Amino acid sequence: MNFQKRLDQGTNLHHLTRRWFLQQCGVGLGSIALMDMLKQDGIAQPQSAIDDPLAPKKPHHPAKAKRVIYLFMAGAPSQPELFDYKPELARFDGTLPPPDLIKNYRAAFINPNSKLLGPRFQFAKYGKCGAQLSELLPHLATVADDIAIVRSMVTDAFNHAPAQIMMNTGSPQFGRPSFGAWTCYGLGSESRELPGFVVFSSGAKGPSGGNSNWGSGFLPTAYQGVQFRSGGDPVLYLSNPRGIDTDVQRDSLESLQKLNKMRLDAVGDPEIATRISSYEMAFRMQASAPEVMDLTREPKHVLEMYGAETGKASFANNCLLARRLVERGVRFVQLFHESWDQHGNLKADLKKNCGHTDKASAALIKDLKRLGLLDDTLVIWGGEFGRTPMVQGGDDGRDHHPNAFSIWLAGGGVKPGLTLGSTDDLGFNAADDRVHVHDLNATLLHLLGFDHTKLTYKFQGRQFRLTDVHGQVMEKLLV
Repeated sequence: MNFQKRLDQGTNLHHLTRRWFLQQCGVGLGSIALMDMLKQDGIAQPQSAIDDPLAPKKPHHPAKAKRVIYLFMAGAPSQPELFDYKPELARFDGTLPPPDLIKNYRAAFINPNSKLLGPRFQFAKYGKCGAQLSELLPHLATVADDIAIVRSMVTDAFNHAPAQIMMNTGSPQFGRPSFGAWTCYGLGSESRELPGFVVFSSGAKGPSGGNSNWGSGFLPTAYQGVQFRSGGDPVLYLSNPRGIDTDVQRDSLESLQKLNKMRLDAVGDPEIATRISSYEMAFRMQASAPEVMDLTREPKHVLEMYGAETGKASFANNCLLARRLVERGVRFVQLFHESWDQHGNLKADLKKNCGHTDKASAALIKDLKRLGLLDDTLVIWGGEFGRTPMVQGGDDGRDHHPNAFSIWLAGGGVKPGLTLGSTDDLGFNAADDRVHVHDLNATLLHLLGFDHTKLTYKFQGRQFRLTDVHGQVMEKLLV
């Protein structure tokens, strides 16, 4: 007998016992419990996530970092010239490597039995922490006490496209969500006027891995990166065509939204919610994006600090734009600068690349700190792998090397002034505190408030995550 029939028969509500309620209404309570369990397992999404996929969400535990700026140096910077000084490599310059060191080693292009190449630039210690940095990084040296250097990174891939995709998605294969997409999936965005994940590109060309570096994979496309241009409209076709004013556009969007909402209610497809969200975002961006991209609004001394020039696309401009975006609630900004792939012309090209990036990278740290944003903004700088201790291209180049490379991080709960890990005497293998790409991603997610084993999405019958089935949080990196 259901509740309504009891009322119809005039049953006194005081006579309805708890035992009767649990017995007769158990199916309803069970449905509620089942739905909650499905949400916890990632099989079902809360209605708020369907209606607004970028709505702010709470992480698993209190987060140190609320947002991310990822400076990706595509092409793989040479760590023996920048971060990992090896006196023994200089001592044995021009000699053959020990046979046991290169046994079963596979290089991308060179014969592993190529001669060793000593560092091409001088190093010195900087800051109270005594971090060793190259003469090519004079500006980074001024913030040595604000950054953490990891010298013991390793990866599984040694060609650019798969290694870049591995670094950004946790897999060398196409089709997985990027770190930025996972971050927006887990945290949403604090901005209603701009995308949650914005991408810039500078340098000689785009990254070898292409859009897969910032794609959403099997996650809803609301979480993928949106590439901004440094000149003209930030996004192509953002401006209205001639003959279409704001009122006409608003009426059209409202009609489309009603149709899309009807379909969304009927089938619950998250891609329809993405479509609704993207149309509304594009409408709002017509006012917000030009404002945030207008560097003439910045004081002259700030432009000079970055080395930015209004109206001129550059890595420096992109760093300043990244700061302006995170100020406005954008969750994840990624800057790609290509190319650091010095198989030859090592000295000249490294000097040029550092000239384009060093000042702005250091200025970003100083500016975030000045504005009180560094403590909860996670900044990452690095490429997809390292370079060999052996020479390529006569006496002025290095091949790809996955066994050891360096990155640096700042803010967002990272321990400042730390140098983590080391390599062997010749810089061939990571020796202490080895950090695999999966370990790095587990640590970054931890700083953002996530247990990396629980930030999952069900696809093709199993739960996927950024770290796949690997990854350990590097506690030594944490404050």
